[in-house]
Amino acid sequence: MFKKQIALPQDHGSWVFLLSPLLIGLFGGGILNLAFFGLIVAAMAAFLLRQPMSIAVKVWGTRRPRSDLRPALSWIAVYGSILLISILWLVWLGHGRLLWLGLPAAGVFGWHLWLVKRRSERRQMGMEIVASGVLALAAPAALWVGQNAYSLQGWLLWVLCWLQSAASIVYAYLRLEQREWAAVPSRLGERLRPALRALLYATFNVLFAFFLGASGWIPPFVWLAYALQWVECLYGSLHPAVKVRPTRIGLRQLFVSTLFTILFVLLWRAG
Repeated sequence: MFKKQIALPQDHGSWVFLLSPLLIGLFGGGILNLAFFGLIVAAMAAFLLRQPMSIAVKVWGTRRPRSDLRPALSWIAVYGSILLISILWLVWLGHGRLLWLGLPAAGVFGWHLWLVKRRSERRQMGMEIVASGVLALAAPAALWVGQNAYSLQGWLLWVLCWLQSAASIVYAYLRLEQREWAAVPSRLGERLRPALRALLYATFNVLFAFFLGASGWIPPFVWLAYALQWVECLYGSLHPAVKVRPTRIGLRQLFVSTLFTILFVLLWRAG
């Protein structure tokens, strides 16, 4: 029942893709109320539900021992009950329209379980980017709950959070690819060519946020938060992570994502 690998997600870096949008939405709304606590509980329960569900699918696919099924089902019952209660709480408080955000989440969740069943859930960058977009829906949900209104600004926050998550994922894959290189390439072009996609993602984010700020859609200096990821991406492109441990890569990106969240909130509030 209390096996950590069954109760909690083992891909620790994924937490930031949920917590960052939640915090951005919270400070964007500017109001902390009972509905927000219900949203946090619902989001966390849905996020945690993925691990025991994946374990159960692996047991049924003979990838895990049968002894893991009972604790997996127990945690599914625990997280599922918490999720149901928190959803009912949000509906009772008048936020039933938030349930529409659960439709894409259910679809991506089903996609993930299908990949687990096929034993092909690892190194699925496209699926991870789509899943980060689902987690980014926490930003508009938190904003709308705080403002007690459904505004266009929430969708802007969703897009902005998703763009950062996508750039972070692409960059992380680049760093993991670099660690498999035999040595650091001597030519600059050989280092930049594999990093082209990550650089394009980061550059687009800076330009897009700058355009939104210049057009008055968002506070004018929010683009500076995206410049942080761009600088990190450029550094990682010029200094490949050859033979670097994956844990070190993950911790560094976690630090960058955390700093991005802090900068985003401060620049958004200042605007």
